[in-house]
Amino acid sequence: MKYYRKLVGKKVYLSPMNAEDVEVYIKWLNDFAVTDGLGTSNKIVSLEDEKEWISQNSNQYQFAIVRLEDDQLIGNCGFHAIDHLRQCSDVGLFIGDEENRNKGYGKEVLNLLLDYGFYYMNLNNIMLKVFSFNERAINCYKNVGFKEIGRRRQSYYLKGKFYDEVFMDKLRDEHFM
Repeated sequence: MKYYRKLVGKKVYLSPMNAEDVEVYIKWLNDFAVTDGLGTSNKIVSLEDEKEWISQNSNQYQFAIVRLEDDQLIGNCGFHAIDHLRQCSDVGLFIGDEENRNKGYGKEVLNLLLDYGFYYMNLNNIMLKVFSFNERAINCYKNVGFKEIGRRRQSYYLKGKFYDEVFMDKLRDEHFM
């Protein structure tokens, strides 16, 4: 697969999405280990659905996460609900295979996205949502400087239990302190 180094860190870079990766994304988006954290485990994602999503969103601030050492696709990230007038956006990411988690990639991806959002997209507030059971992600987000701003209590039902949806954000001034 061919990737382009749009945003480069020490371990990963963010590239425009590549339509040829659709089968890798399908594998991840039908894996409960990935989709439980995304809140999409109740969905079945077909090859056609994902091809259409990639073609519609590949130029909409969505990026492939690629490992720098070997140009291996390891996940996806991007901005959602961008409001340029209010200078705010949501951000999200996932790392596909378990072997690539807990290696600091998520933290680096978030810092790349924050730099891009604040420097180049002229955003002032970047928010994310995470489910309360996902302590690993919450710790990563706090480590990058996101602060909890609220909860939607018991709004996510998974495997017989309800979980809170946790809202976190970071401001431009906080990023450049």
